[in-house]
Amino acid sequence: MKDYKLTFAILTVAIVWGTTFLSIRVAVETIPAWFVAGIRQFLAGIIMLIILLYRKQFSWIGWKNLGYQLIFSLLMLVIANGLTTVAEETMTSSLTSLISATSPIVVFLGSLALGLQKFTLRAFIGLLMCFSGIVFIFWDGIKDLANPEYRIGIVLLFTAILGWASGTLFTKKLKIQSKSISLNLFYQFIFAGILQLIFAFLFSEDYNFGNWSLKSFAAMLYLALFGSVAAFFAYHYALTKVSPVQVSILAYVNTIISIFLSWLLLKEEISAKFIIAAVLIIFGVFVINYNPQMFKKQRIE
Repeated sequence: MKDYKLTFAILTVAIVWGTTFLSIRVAVETIPAWFVAGIRQFLAGIIMLIILLYRKQFSWIGWKNLGYQLIFSLLMLVIANGLTTVAEETMTSSLTSLISATSPIVVFLGSLALGLQKFTLRAFIGLLMCFSGIVFIFWDGIKDLANPEYRIGIVLLFTAILGWASGTLFTKKLKIQSKSISLNLFYQFIFAGILQLIFAFLFSEDYNFGNWSLKSFAAMLYLALFGSVAAFFAYHYALTKVSPVQVSILAYVNTIISIFLSWLLLKEEISAKFIIAAVLIIFGVFVINYNPQMFKKQRIE
């Protein structure tokens, strides 16, 4: 690939988003989850504000657009990201990343319900593979659901997936066009950050700041600077060079990287059934979203 900036952008998205679940797990070891999510989004918002002021692009977006951004932020950042962070207090990062990989399935089913997509034999095969993967996940771990904390974590994670899917469908259904992605993102980050910090003080049983470890704090800063801001810019730069369908392949790479790093760095157990589940879910999502354009060469200007 001759475009080195594009190569760097794609690697940034694949690696950074692949380390997100790992970083969340490290952060919530000593920092309450809502503080991790809230500080992450609030810092990301401040960084976006500094960038916008430097570029002299900061402005009011209007009440109608603000309403759209707040709804989107509530679904994608507060519910999806926030509840995923809370779920990782009781779940491993590898399991969280694998279950989260099923979110395109929920988007697809929602698209069917709203008439945005048609049901095909290929979609049926993909759905069958994904649900088979979920069965393999809980094959040996069904007894773990007797643990209230683990059970709550699973419920929160699936609620987070519904939030992400709802945000995606909200954008698709209304066909919202963004004139300034950076500006909209600032409002999304700030709103989510403030709301999640309120949740942090309301729902965190023990938020003794003295107990926060340097490792957890560093992971939280990494999530803000790289997971929320750097990866976002890299992702949208990639979209200016190649098709969205081609960039979507990164979603499969992210899950593989996340599972591998969880095993390597956090020593999380990866069983044979877990690997089978990962293969089924990743290929199932791929089959549903397959498009010939994924592998067509694209001219880079």
